[in-house]
Amino acid sequence: MRSWLQFILQDSASPTINILISFHHLILIIIVILLRIIRYIIIFVIKNNFYNRTIKEAHKTELIWTIIPRIILISLVFPSLRLLYLIDELNQPVITIKIIGHQWYWRYKYSDFPHIMFDSFITHDLHLNKREFRLLEVDNRIVILILTEIRLLVTASDVIHAWTIPSIGLKADAIPGRLNQLRLIINRAGIFYGQCSESCGANHSFIPIAIEFINIDSFIKWSKIYSSN
Repeated sequence: MRSWLQFILQDSASPTINILISFHHLILIIIVILLRIIRYIIIFVIKNNFYNRTIKEAHKTELIWTIIPRIILISLVFPSLRLLYLIDELNQPVITIKIIGHQWYWRYKYSDFPHIMFDSFITHDLHLNKREFRLLEVDNRIVILILTEIRLLVTASDVIHAWTIPSIGLKADAIPGRLNQLRLIINRAGIFYGQCSESCGANHSFIPIAIEFINIDSFIKWSKIYSSN
């Protein structure tokens, strides 16, 4: 039970999800403040027995409750656009990985390493180790460098899928005939899990994602072992 809770509350591991969390907190604070103000006004109106005969022509009041929401929305536009830019913009990616969604598995191609290409299937319950997660573990994990800019190209071969890793803040639709691009930078080593978040068919829940982030020395060893096999 403890390990499952750790997965649900998995800490953020990339600058992208950190910025998304900060933006979420900013919006939540604004919403809470507005709700408290509106609640105070409603209670005040209900309990007030006096009637203001000029309330129907309160131009200043109407001007205030029209301008303030616009100011709030405009103040949220700039951090939102900045966040979208940071998520989509690629500077100098070191490695490019192509992700192809199939029914019911993922195929990964390392464009900079032509000999590295593999399929990733869900691990059966009988083959799970003690500390592995049911319906989340796969037979071949994606292996990626930490502290390195990675470009992910997402597509599909049959139906629409969605490649999603919540703890990294990544989600992209895998659409047949179209390439969607993602930017990936990770802060720390570890294994992170996700699932297809699109209702792509009967076995939708059996197409998990597992990524293992390692340092450059371990990545070189892994690539050599993979090429020798």
